[in-house]
Amino acid sequence: MSKRASAAGVAWLLAAIYYFYQYSLRSAPSVMLPQLGDAFQLSTLGMASLVGLFYYGYSPFSLVAGVAMDRFGPRTVVPVGAFVAGIGALLFGTGNLVAAHVGRFLQGAGGVFALVGAVYIATQNFPASRAATLIGATQMFGMAGGSAGQFVVGPLIAGGLAWSYFWGGMGIVGLLLAMLLFILLPRSEAPPPHENWARSAASAIGVVFKNPQSILCGLIAGLFFLPTTIFGMTWGIRYLQEGRGFEYGEAVIRSAMLPVGWIIGCPLLGFISDRIGRRKPVIIGGGFVLMACFTWVLYGPNGVFPPYVLALVAGIASGAAMIPYSVIKEANPPQYGGTATGVINFLNFTFSALLGPVYGALFHAASEKVEQSALENYQEAFQSLILGIALAIVLALILKETGPAARLALKPIVQETS
Repeated sequence: MSKRASAAGVAWLLAAIYYFYQYSLRSAPSVMLPQLGDAFQLSTLGMASLVGLFYYGYSPFSLVAGVAMDRFGPRTVVPVGAFVAGIGALLFGTGNLVAAHVGRFLQGAGGVFALVGAVYIATQNFPASRAATLIGATQMFGMAGGSAGQFVVGPLIAGGLAWSYFWGGMGIVGLLLAMLLFILLPRSEAPPPHENWARSAASAIGVVFKNPQSILCGLIAGLFFLPTTIFGMTWGIRYLQEGRGFEYGEAVIRSAMLPVGWIIGCPLLGFISDRIGRRKPVIIGGGFVLMACFTWVLYGPNGVFPPYVLALVAGIASGAAMIPYSVIKEANPPQYGGTATGVINFLNFTFSALLGPVYGALFHAASEKVEQSALENYQEAFQSLILGIALAIVLALILKETGPAARLALKPIVQETS
């Protein structure tokens, strides 16, 4: 392995570890909501708003991270993101409500540089035939961090660790991680000078947004993520208790199989896509499996499948949501690689952030119908998620194939016509 490839491998691994850290920050509040509510004197709705500020930083700064990555390179940009996320964790742990709001926003704004940086490093330094595998592996790190934020932090808080100590410690970890990233990330080649960087950045964003393939990629990824993030990780435990009659402990374990499936599915489906050299068959196949699993979860009877299988398989299938991250890079000019990742991240998480409250309102409206059972309430509120997966499959059929095998097939045609 060449020195350049070794340095790129180390850079990607460091960015992926940072993504693990960022996802831990994202998911940790879910296991300490009572403690946080008491400390900040907030209602359940107030706590939801405070925790949700992460996404208000994460979504718009996806675009900032993308264009900054193209302009300045990962070594300059990624450590700054880790530093900002670390400061955000420290502010959140102060116990001051205003500081906590600012800190939660900064966690999202800084945290987005992890995924964008890791994807940028992977696609700029490794062959296209390995891009989807590395992007899937990056998401695997994130999902592992999300699981750690719940299943490692939860017992620590239950064992008596003060929530403020946790956030203070995570803040220090973020600052140390920023130092390591700055020291160990290799220097990028100097970008060409731009007389007006702001105009250049706006032009890059415009090029990516004007490409219909970019919009399709964002919609497909968002529609695949919705059943897992909005239903599975937000409402899943409550659904299994109220709609299916499971005890809390069993509901938690069953719901936890979803991120475990992500950990498996993201690199696995990325590898399969790289192996066959095509993107669309993996996206479409994953969509059909996800739709079948989610339909059964909502409407199928209990006890037909072994415990944990449906959530695990659904998580694996939803790993196909990361394939559009490869497609959008391949469908846009190579010099806009970071911008393309930022755009799909922006579309994906803006989609989720906007529709999350909508589904909450739909469930509230359904639950007021006293003639319906709890299961029927959930079915009425969340059945449109199944239609969303079906729409994503249709959009994937329209999507242009960009995999290595498709590009190789086009080369003889181009040579003959030239």
